[in-house]
Amino acid sequence: MAGLRACAAALRASWTLSFTPTCSHLQRLQYSRALGGGIGKKGKGKIGPTIEKVHLPVETDPVKLVTYVCGSHPVKENREDVKIKDDSEYPDWLWTLRTGKPPPLEELDPNTKAYWKRLRHMAMKEKNLHMKLRKF
Repeated sequence: MAGLRACAAALRASWTLSFTPTCSHLQRLQYSRALGGGIGKKGKGKIGPTIEKVHLPVETDPVKLVTYVCGSHPVKENREDVKIKDDSEYPDWLWTLRTGKPPPLEELDPNTKAYWKRLRHMAMKEKNLHMKLRKF
């Protein structure tokens, strides 16, 4: 019986030396684990290390929110936000800027580059939709 055990042990040792494991075998043996396994909270099922969320300070003073552009100065030390001026101190073209949706195709002039760029974009969107719905 002892000889059989020694023979089996020698066979196992020689097999493990000549065996080259594959990727799936390594994963089953857990030599290869997901990134960040053991860092942060467990049980989330995410790959990679967990990172703590950074909570930025939010200005809650209503007077400062109305009179200053909060967060406009990129320097962290000795920062001073930009003060909001009267409407008459800003240029006239600022109040004519379009801030909503772009104008429809019918409002654009066909002799402009923007018209043809929008038309090409719309044609590509329609073609992609047809290609997505096409049966194979």
